Amino acid sequence: MFCKNCGKEIDDKAAVCVHCGVAVTNETSSRTNTLAIVGFVLSFLVPIAGLVCSILARKKCRESGEGGEGLACAGIIISSVELGLEAVSVLLFGFAFVPMFLLAGSAAV
Repeated sequence: MFCKNCGKEIDDKAAVCVHCGVAVTNETSSRTNTLAIVGFVLSFLVPIAGLVCSILARKKCRESGEGGEGLACAGIIISSVELGLEAVSVLLFGFAFVPMFLLAGSAAV
């Protein structure tokens, strides 16, 4: 990061500029990552897309310091739960209908 007073490069964790002695404020971005919002919304509508967007958003939030990591985590959790429920329902209904089709096929002969 650069000192806002003298413009020289200083350590990111510095509280005071070593060159000019002015106190440095470490401003964190209050901006929310757009991809985190998109991932959260998509987790309700299209879970697989929501999962992918939320994972990418979480990684970007950690790298850039943007806000929205909580939204990204919520998107990951919601998408994962929905995908798990969909997988269980497909398996349950799939196994329920296979015997019906076998019985219906043998009864038609």
